[in-house]
Amino acid sequence: MKRVLTCTVIALVGFAVQAGSVAAVAQEQMKVTSTSQGAAEATKSGIADGASSPDEMGNRRPLYRLRKSDVIEIKFNFASEFDQTLSVQPDGFIALRDMDELYAEGLTVAELRGAVRQAYATTLHEPEVTINLKEFEKPYFMATGAVARPGKYELRGDATVTEGVALAGGFTEQAKHSEVVLFRRISEERTEARVLNVKQMLKAHNLAEDFHLRAGDLLYVPQNVISKIRRYLPTSSLSTYVNPTQF
Repeated sequence: MKRVLTCTVIALVGFAVQAGSVAAVAQEQMKVTSTSQGAAEATKSGIADGASSPDEMGNRRPLYRLRKSDVIEIKFNFASEFDQTLSVQPDGFIALRDMDELYAEGLTVAELRGAVRQAYATTLHEPEVTINLKEFEKPYFMATGAVARPGKYELRGDATVTEGVALAGGFTEQAKHSEVVLFRRISEERTEARVLNVKQMLKAHNLAEDFHLRAGDLLYVPQNVISKIRRYLPTSSLSTYVNPTQF
């Protein structure tokens, strides 16, 4: 009986490790593809000059960009009759008073101010414009997998990956600290994934890869190998063959 149990454990562990290797290779290919496509994406029209590369996982937090349903207040310093409060429509446009519609989704406040000034330059002489965000979606990130409290969290300040995990209640006993995955949406069609070894990062006191979270980021903490096979065999049997501290 003991020999049969040993063979079963070895087979299950081998299967789990093989599956993990395949997943790791797939994640690595995803990163290479995202990196190679990022340069081409940055050259497309619609990305502001001077903006950081869209696939960049650096620490710099980008400026807020307008989204659908955001409410903005436009004020003209010396022509208050043109003051207006507008909402970004489902198609991404705003309906300027006495002007053609202007595409606003994806613009920063500074970029929109420049576009509004240019639009009204045909009517006003060097218009001075102030734009305020009245209502907007609060930035958030998601934490899923082997964390104590999976869910959606408001992104406040310069939160990092490790701080995001802490906000979600920290790792569970089943968490695989060495393969925390950070998913970041680059465009409507592409999402970039980065695998972070948080265990090694904290052990070496090297926080260079403790990336700052951005709005819409998703943190996924996978389970370790032991947790995956524990559902099939009793823990007392596993302890004879596997040392869980290595995961």
